[in-house]
Amino acid sequence: MSNYNTTPDNLPVPQDDGAAQHLKGMSLPSVTLMGTDGAQVDVGNLKGWIVIYCYPMTGVPGVPLPSGWDQIPGARGCTPQSNAYKEAHPALKALGVKVFGLSTQSTPYQQELAERLQLPFPVLSDVQLQLQKALHLPTFIIEGKTLIKRLTMVANDGVIQQVHYPVFPSNKDAAWVLSLF
Repeated sequence: MSNYNTTPDNLPVPQDDGAAQHLKGMSLPSVTLMGTDGAQVDVGNLKGWIVIYCYPMTGVPGVPLPSGWDQIPGARGCTPQSNAYKEAHPALKALGVKVFGLSTQSTPYQQELAERLQLPFPVLSDVQLQLQKALHLPTFIIEGKTLIKRLTMVANDGVIQQVHYPVFPSNKDAAWVLSLF
């Protein structure tokens, strides 16, 4: 059984394939996504500083990860990344920064993670790949599912200011965001 709170020591390190170079300076599109808090969020209408950390998928305790998951560079580490944002949330909130997680999983699936980790911010579902397609976010396919590669966008008043890609190790992503402020 996997422990999702930590990552194995020998994970392959993702390489920057240039798939996120186009994002800096882009405007977030008017795409409405469901959050784990039950709210509909129009990403393009978010004001002020926001962080959207995208991750491939979360595992559920007791359910095996897809075959070969640990061999996909950057795939493993969604729970440590979310926990790092939970720990950084008070500091980010004090700076006026709103945080959102995002994956292509359904809202009910994401709610398990949000409840189990007691996340103080919503996780958005891009199950229809609306945001992914609008921004041409990098993806990979496993077991017939299209998943977004791990990346983080920092935007102000709807314009992407910074992009962290590839994110590795995942639990250091929130510290990277904090270093920007």
